[in-house]
Amino acid sequence: MTPDTSPAPIPTPLALKPGTAWQDAWHRCLTTAPEAFQDDRVLNLWSAGWQRDGRVLPATTPVDGTPIAGPPRLDARTAARAVRAALDQHRAWRHVPLPERGARVTAALDALTEHRELLALLLVWEIGKPWRLAQADVDRAIDGVRWYVDNIEGMLTDRTPLPGPVSNIASWNYPMSVLVHAMLVQALAGNAVIAKAPTDGGVACLTLACALAAREGIPLTLVSGSGGELSEALVRAPEIGCVSFVGGRDTGARIATAVTDLGKRHILEQEGLNTWGIWNHTDWDALTAVIPKLFDYGKQRCTAYPRFVVQRSAFDAFLLAYLPAVRKLRVGHPLAVADPADPLPDLDFGPLINAAKAKELADQVAEAIDRGAIPLHRAGATPGGGHFLPGQDASAYLHPVTLLNPPPSSPLHHAEPFGPVDTIVLVDTEAELLAAMNASNGALVATLSTDDPATYARLAPQIRAFKVGHGVPRSRGDREELFGGFGASWRGAFVGGGLLVRAVTDGPPDERPPGNFPDHHLMP
Repeated sequence: MTPDTSPAPIPTPLALKPGTAWQDAWHRCLTTAPEAFQDDRVLNLWSAGWQRDGRVLPATTPVDGTPIAGPPRLDARTAARAVRAALDQHRAWRHVPLPERGARVTAALDALTEHRELLALLLVWEIGKPWRLAQADVDRAIDGVRWYVDNIEGMLTDRTPLPGPVSNIASWNYPMSVLVHAMLVQALAGNAVIAKAPTDGGVACLTLACALAAREGIPLTLVSGSGGELSEALVRAPEIGCVSFVGGRDTGARIATAVTDLGKRHILEQEGLNTWGIWNHTDWDALTAVIPKLFDYGKQRCTAYPRFVVQRSAFDAFLLAYLPAVRKLRVGHPLAVADPADPLPDLDFGPLINAAKAKELADQVAEAIDRGAIPLHRAGATPGGGHFLPGQDASAYLHPVTLLNPPPSSPLHHAEPFGPVDTIVLVDTEAELLAAMNASNGALVATLSTDDPATYARLAPQIRAFKVGHGVPRSRGDREELFGGFGASWRGAFVGGGLLVRAVTDGPPDERPPGNFPDHHLMP
């Protein structure tokens, strides 16, 4: 038989799917909410109106370096005026009957549903979410708040709104399902709401969402600015009734000190090193199936699992289950297609939030290897060979990396990387397992894979995480599911279900809300 010597077919170069360019999304925003979008900038929302103020910072998308709208940063004096105006809104809104508040929030949810795809497209460009995950972020916000509209009446029995508005300072990774969700529930409970747009991304998506809600008379304030410069207004101002924060431990600790000194209501969700333990475990097929899901959005999630703590005697079996799964991960441009008629790609993740974060993590990986960590997996796709546009800027992309035994001197040993870097630590005893799983002084979630239910029942209570799964990942949750953290991963009131409403309303004078406070830790 004559061998086939014909050249392999040349792959069709990828191109941006028609209608999905940043300018396409921007023009749709100008048409949909002209009151909030002007020319090439977004406006700030305060005193019940859209204000053309603040110094606009240049910004680029992590997807391919395209220039996009940056946040219009306010100064401290203007932010203080915005907070005072929000208090005036709060004093009026708290007396609006609950049925009317529910009707207005429902109308806002209907508008968000109508513009679901535009909100998702903005998330793709601003923070690099693949299309599937961007849509899920929007849907979780809408569906979650609808659940509260249906169930809020019983949650508010014998409760009243706070004395002042709720101030929200949140990270960039879940603008809709965390921040907008919280804002609308806080308003439904009778509070005016203030939010600081994250500096790193999401300002256009948040602006559109707030524009749609503000049209329904919901008292929202959305401002941009430096956290340090606006802290006096958004955290320490006497007008603020509650501070809700989602972010890192360093910033969270500073806010915690401020609100504790002032005796102010607070909800501070902070990072922790969420761990997955393997002990006397044999169901490796189940682990292989779940590994790709753990890389959703490049592990840029507060409930991501970046650390595996593995029984040494099972390490070979663990690798046989883990490596084939991680090698199949799909990374690339979220809007690139081979044919204009093709659906948008189903990727595990796209870029990190910016090129600086990708470089920081790459440098940490290189340093850890220099100091003794063993690289078990390093994907090496490039714009020329992966799911990328020809010649595109890919500086914000970091492909999956797995390291064995990062040295104690490395940040990867003790802190959450917030990117697609897994670390593995080997242990020989149950005591070592628990010590390694509790390395960060508290976490939001953890999982223990073990065949024996009795072993799980004995060890799980000793893992310092708010939620511990038995062989399955845990998440922040939706609707009635509660959420919080142990140790340094959480300060203040727990949330989720009725606890979210309880955290932003007043009850009996002697009430001790479930949460992690300086003077008490109370589980629900």
